[in-house]
Parts: sequence; C-alpha cells; structure tokens
Amino acid sequence: MTMALAGMPKSPLLTSGRPSMAVASLGQAGPAAGFASQFVTKGEDNGELPQTVVSPQWLNNTLSNSNIKVVDASWYMPNEKRDTLEEYKKEHIPGAVFFDIEKISDVTSDMPHMLPSEAAFEQAVSALGIRNQDWVVVYDTKGIFSAARAWWMFRAFGHDKVWVLDGGLPNWKANNYPVESDGSQVQSGQEAVSAVHKVYAGEKVPESQYKATLQPDLVWSVKQVKDNLEKKQSQVIDARGRARFDGTAPEPRQGVRGGHIPDSKCVPFTEVLSQSGTLLASEELGSKFGNAGVATEGPIVASCGTGVTACILALALHRLGKVNVAVYDGSWTEWGSLPDTPVEITAPTISA
Repeated sequence: MTMALAGMPKSPLLTSGRPSMAVASLGQAGPAAGFASQFVTKGEDNGELPQTVVSPQWLNNTLSNSNIKVVDASWYMPNEKRDTLEEYKKEHIPGAVFFDIEKISDVTSDMPHMLPSEAAFEQAVSALGIRNQDWVVVYDTKGIFSAARAWWMFRAFGHDKVWVLDGGLPNWKANNYPVESDGSQVQSGQEAVSAVHKVYAGEKVPESQYKATLQPDLVWSVKQVKDNLEKKQSQVIDARGRARFDGTAPEPRQGVRGGHIPDSKCVPFTEVLSQSGTLLASEELGSKFGNAGVATEGPIVASCGTGVTACILALALHRLGKVNVAVYDGSWTEWGSLPDTPVEITAPTISA
C-alpha cells in the first residue's frame, strides 16, 4: 500500500531532546525512505537523526499510516494486582496491539520476563502483525515505565525503528485523543503469547513475516557483570530507589539480599522523568547522570530489580546520544539471590 506523505507531520511534533541514532543505519529505501524523512530533525552534527520519544500530537497525526504500528506494553508489579490484558481491552490507543512483556519472554527461566530467544520473539512479533520495515511506537498506562522495556527488546533484536510515546496513555488522554475498547487486534496479543510457548515446546509454527537478530552488546548476563568487577570496563548504573540500593529497605522478592553491585551508581528511574511521566530534556538528563557520578562518555550497563526500569535509564541515555547502553537482564533479582555474587551495602549516615 502506497503511503500518503502529504499530510504527515514534520519533525517539530517530535518531543524535543538531543537526537541519537542515524537514519542511514536503518537501511531504508524507496517509499519508506521518504517516510523516514518525516521523523527526523537536524542533530548537533548537522546530520539527519531521529528522536528517542514521540509526542501524542505526532502519533495522532500518523495513526492512519499503515507503516506505523502502535504497541501497548503496559505491565504492573505483582503487588499492584492489576490485569494488564483486561485494562488493554477496556481502553487503548486505536489500532494498538498488546505486547505482554511478562509472557513474551524466556518461559524456561525461573527469572521474571527474561529476554526470549530470537525464534520466540520473531514469532510473537509476527503474530502481532509487525514487520521489519515498520515503525513501532510503544506506550504504557503509567507514562514511561514498561514501554521502555519493550522498546529495548525490539532494539535488542535489531529493530532500531522504535520509539516510546512520551508520557504514554496518560499524556495521550490529556491531549483529548481517542481511545477504543476491544477491537479486531485484541486476539493478536493472545496469539503472540501462544506462539512463544509453541517455539519453546518445539511445536510447528508458521513462517514468520518478521526476522529477529539478537544484538548481544545490548544484553548482559550475570557472568559479564562478574567479569566487569575485575575488568572495570563498563560503568554499572542501578535504576532502583536509593533505599533499596543502599540496602536499608527490604527487597520485594523473598530470598533476595539487599544492597547493590559493587562500584555501581544509583540513578533512580523516577529522576529521569518529569512529574507528568515524560522523559526529561537532554540538559536535565545530563545533570541527573552527572550528579550521580556517572561518566556518560564511557560504556554503560543498566540494572534494576527485574530488568524493566533499567530500560528507562537506557532510554534516557539514548536521548543523550548513547545508543549502545546494555541492560543486565537478570538484574538485582538474579544478582541478589545468588550465593556467589558480591553485594555492597551503603552504611546510613549518622548525624551528629
């Protein structure tokens, strides 16, 4: 289907911030290349570069385009006792598909929502009706929370044409844009989960219309984090709150020790977001990381509780031009539960 570009919005509707990843690396050609030009703005090096997040205004003006795929990746902590699928059915951006980060995962792991295999991811994404040439916009119902995890997952499997809706569904609704309930695409989310289970069970699956290619530099294992303790080649940053990082507050999961990975830096994910749930501007983000003692010019790996909010830090650093921030997938739930991983606890300051 030929895309009508005349009505497409220009780059000012993208949320402001320092751009990052070069369009040339996306390998666009033909009509898609013309479409790509609508996403970009001039970067500090005078090259055409896309942004990290997009505004509700931009998304509303592009919903009718067949190459835009909107993904609802809402997820909640278990203690919130909320049903993500039911909430999606009740209310979502028109045409959005549901991406269950809890179930589109490595179902053989005893760790929560670990990254699935290439085969499982491509089957799930194919079931959602997404193709490699599509431009994916991810959102969640909190503002920017689990959407960053789905954004990172797509990038971890080689899909660079992915953005987060700034402020998520709350910002969308605050701008009085429409939502819908149910819809013909509801079933695709369930089919995506079913496809993942079929892959891991070794069952026959249809030919995928999507190809996933793992980018190993974006995904760290516990072994890599251990090795880094000696090599000290990458700065580890932790998105959990200060009390959990210091070890003065209990971990929410049983059997997980308190504290943090030695030499890591604490940057609570809430500090890179505004009160309304949007990503801070580049200047503010630079100050946040700088004040936390993070050397942003060097390699960085992000961690958190279960690999979700670490992706928010990766998103924030992406806005600063760091497109290769890795995420420690097992994060503190894995590190804090293993018997042979060193743990650092920050002693509370006692006032005189």
